[in-house]
Amino acid sequence: MKRTSKWFVWMGILLVTATLLAACGAQKATPTEAPAPTAVPATEAPTAAPPTVSPAPAPSGDPIRGAKLYDNWMKELGVDVPEGNQPLWATQTTNTRTGADTWRCKECHGWDYLGVEGRYGSGSHKTGFPGIFAAKEKSPEELLAALKSENHDFSPYLGEAELNNLVAFIQQLQDLKPYINDDKTVNGNAEHGKALYSGTCAACHGEDGKVLNFGGEAAPEYVGTIGADNPWEAFNKIAYGQPGAPMPSGLSLGWSWQDIADVLAYIQTLPAK
Repeated sequence: MKRTSKWFVWMGILLVTATLLAACGAQKATPTEAPAPTAVPATEAPTAAPPTVSPAPAPSGDPIRGAKLYDNWMKELGVDVPEGNQPLWATQTTNTRTGADTWRCKECHGWDYLGVEGRYGSGSHKTGFPGIFAAKEKSPEELLAALKSENHDFSPYLGEAELNNLVAFIQQLQDLKPYINDDKTVNGNAEHGKALYSGTCAACHGEDGKVLNFGGEAAPEYVGTIGADNPWEAFNKIAYGQPGAPMPSGLSLGWSWQDIADVLAYIQTLPAK
């Protein structure tokens, strides 16, 4: 009996110990609560880029129309000649013309666009005023400002659209030196020019160029006369047309600058009288 009692006592101790160990093991197996995640500070929203401001569109116009205005804006627009002389005319004394001539751009700056540095550097057309060829490098805004400045202000006579046409003409000016020599001969193919002339120009001027007389009976002036005497003027009119007249522009027909020189070379073979 005693041995049995001790056995029960030891068994009880072992059971109690096992229970305590199991309880401890169960506590260790329980996962610990995960720590709260560290808050990540929110990044500041990117600053919105300022809106792109497009530059004001550059003035644009029609250079062909502008060339006719340069030639004779009064005829092209069908308006009366302003009273008196152009205000700048009083600053020169070498050109004695008056009235309408003083208001023509070409009378100051020349058919070669070089003014005093070109064909109008001497003779009865000399004014001493500069040409406009170098001005082609200026911005449209600068050219518009020049056309509205002090005694050169044409805004009372030409609207904004017409001033822009003049600007467009100035900015595409062609150097005429490769085509017309100082002795008035032309670097062109007269045979090719004849084909172009016959297909277009002859309809009005005639095959011999004598249908239209720009002068008078005593001193006739035909297309051949102008071609021989002032090839720079003839080149301009072949390229752009005649102000206030239905004459087609060579450029509008798709002719190249060399084509225009070829037509001029042929015109110089036509009768001048």
